[in-house]
Formats: sequence, C-alpha cells, structure tokens
Amino acid sequence: MVFALMTVLLASCSTSAPEPRCSPLQKGCAVRTYAIRLKPGEDLRVALETFVRERHLRAAFVQTCVGSLNKVTIRFANQPNETLLTGPFEIVSLVGTFSVDGPHLHISVSDGSGKTIGGHLAAGSSVYTTAEVVIGEIGGATFKRETDPVTTWKELVVE
Repeated sequence: MVFALMTVLLASCSTSAPEPRCSPLQKGCAVRTYAIRLKPGEDLRVALETFVRERHLRAAFVQTCVGSLNKVTIRFANQPNETLLTGPFEIVSLVGTFSVDGPHLHISVSDGSGKTIGGHLAAGSSVYTTAEVVIGEIGGATFKRETDPVTTWKELVVE
C-alpha cells in the first residue's frame, strides 16, 4: 500500500507493559487507537482491510472518518449486488467492525447538493483528496463472524 500512514498510539486504558487478557466487557481492558491518512486514488476499504490485517488486529472498529471519495461502491440494504456511484462525495460517516473473518462497514456520503446516501462499503471506493481514519482495537478480545440461525447472516461474535 502506498497510503500515508500516521500510525500513532493515541490512547490506552492500561498502563501495564503486557496487554491484559480480559473479557472485552471487563473494566480496564486496553483500547488502542490508531490514526491513518489515505491519499488520493487509494481504495478506502482495501486500505483499511490491509492496515488491520498487517497489524494483526483482532477486535478493531472505526472510531471516526472524514474525507472525500471520487467514487464509492455501496451495497444497499437488502440488495444482492453492489452499486458504483461517481462523485465527488464527502464522507459524512463510516462505522463498522473488523473481525478475523473480515470487515462489516457502513458508509454514508453526500454529494455537492447535500444529498446523502449510504450502505455497505465495498471495494472500489476511491479517495478523492483525503481520508482521515481513526481505528480502535479492544485488547484481549477477538471479533469473529458466525452464521446466525435466525438471521442466516454471518453475525458478530465477541470472544
């Protein structure tokens, strides 16, 4: 990846040298925070997946994201296929989790008139000027995805 990386450990709730092994719901679990900036032309989803995979993050999530895209690939609610939209667009929201089985990311973008649209972020979403992303990781936890018998979708399981 060619993205400009500003990997900064911004916060940690734990002051001990080794990371504590604890339940993600237990008080005192470490939360690490990373800040990155993606450059024009980079694929937002692919770059974030690469960042998480290369650092072996096991329970990561998007804390915030601002920036712009010149195209965005979205899978709308309850639709089987993705849709490619051409911009430019402002990123008004990016939320989601990164499990060891892959990410689940939702994005909302707005066009030049303020019309906002959103759905599942897919590969093929190209950064226009910048994407400034803050990613957190819950220490001692692992996010996985398993098929839920009721929804029939692969849903989040926290270990």
